[in-house]
Amino acid sequence: MKHTPTHSMSTGLAALEAQLAQDLDYLEMPAKPWVPERMHHGAPVRDVVVIGAGMCGLAATAKLMLTGMSNVVAYDAAPEGFEGPWITFARMQTLRSPKTLHGPALGLPQLTFRAWFTAQWGIDAWQTLDKIPKSQWMDYLVWYRKVLDLPVRNGVRMTGISSVGDLIAIDIEGAETGRVLTRHLVLATGRSGLGGFAVPEFLKVVDHAYWAHSADDIDFNALKGKRVAVIGAGASSMDNAATALEAGAGAVDLLIRRQEMPRINKMTGIGSQGVVHGMHRLPDAWKWKFVEYTATTQTPPPRSSTLRVSRHENARFFLDCGIVAVREEADGLVIETTQGPMRYDFLIAATGFTNDFNGRPEFAALAPHIRSWSDGRQTPDMGPFRRGMSEAPDLGPAFEFREKVPGSCPMLSHIHCFNDAAMLTHGKVSGDIPAVSAGADRLVRGIAASLFAEDVEAHFANLVAYDTPELQGDEWVDSTPFLQKGTLL
Repeated sequence: MKHTPTHSMSTGLAALEAQLAQDLDYLEMPAKPWVPERMHHGAPVRDVVVIGAGMCGLAATAKLMLTGMSNVVAYDAAPEGFEGPWITFARMQTLRSPKTLHGPALGLPQLTFRAWFTAQWGIDAWQTLDKIPKSQWMDYLVWYRKVLDLPVRNGVRMTGISSVGDLIAIDIEGAETGRVLTRHLVLATGRSGLGGFAVPEFLKVVDHAYWAHSADDIDFNALKGKRVAVIGAGASSMDNAATALEAGAGAVDLLIRRQEMPRINKMTGIGSQGVVHGMHRLPDAWKWKFVEYTATTQTPPPRSSTLRVSRHENARFFLDCGIVAVREEADGLVIETTQGPMRYDFLIAATGFTNDFNGRPEFAALAPHIRSWSDGRQTPDMGPFRRGMSEAPDLGPAFEFREKVPGSCPMLSHIHCFNDAAMLTHGKVSGDIPAVSAGADRLVRGIAASLFAEDVEAHFANLVAYDTPELQGDEWVDSTPFLQKGTLL
């Protein structure tokens, strides 16, 4: 949906930005820097490095800066304005979240999407807006980064992590190349979390020319007139199927293993501040129970996304249609299903992501040492190994990794998993719009406490050395001489 400004966009945004600046001044934000500067053999050391400058990375970086940790940088491999999924592999037309959610605003009203929108298009346009167009959400995040002057470096990819004494060294390449030393590392790596795409075994032997994961960069125009299969019944499968249909695909079939489509979005139905702030404090058995139940019942695709597919006459839904095998033939793919063989030119696997971090080269030094839920946190009464849950990292209170074997990799306690892989331990506060501010607050409180404790001797020395007098000595008259003369009764 496009909106025509009701008044000058620059004037509206200028006024909003002025109000935000005043609010920050009233709140004494950013707080004055308080972390002692540190060098290592003449090289500067960052207090925190954030990997990823999508929504979660921006929220984390902003909260760090506002809390007085200014020696911070965020790196993102994408070009500026293309961070996160919003205008890349997110193929929905609008966000799925209600427009009223505060998102990454960190408790600042002038930093909300609503404030940014109404400053440019007015209250009437806000009232008529249904869901937020995804490209407009990206525009808002670009403004968010700009108005807070966040230290983001684009076109930079992390390729390795290692320890240097009590510091973390990250290797980077791209627009900046070399090694960066930091005290804390935040992995704000989004939906891909730690493991990347989840690819079914039956596809791993098929030439990639015949299939793509739903998060791949897909040339949908090349699918014009083609027979396309989409695996799955979630939001991503609907969005990819609809995009293929709108690009002129000859036919699109959704192959859905379930006998019925899920219809009820359970977690959204019970969403509350209690869930946000209470889920991570529950006993492990209860955390597991909540997440397993929602995984079993599954989240339905949005009604609008489903209608976007079904309105096309050349779209078909095959329920109770499991995939047995996929093979290549001269004229395309043959997919053996529980309903018989089906022939297609191309397949899109909307099969989600995985928490198996063993396949990522940049995590090679960490992966063997990271403790997962299956390493002891998952007890027999919770049930058997469940992919996507059992392999989830077992995190500490500030999203920090824990060691599988104590003492084997001390730097893990300073590496924070602020992405979708944290959900089982912390709830949905590090991957989705509704509670990302609460997640950033929890993360930064933990990092601040850690940095302060590590520098406690320096802070105590500052206490001892502080010598600015509050009293000047002329605020009263000393009565001791009068007492010595016996003048007092």
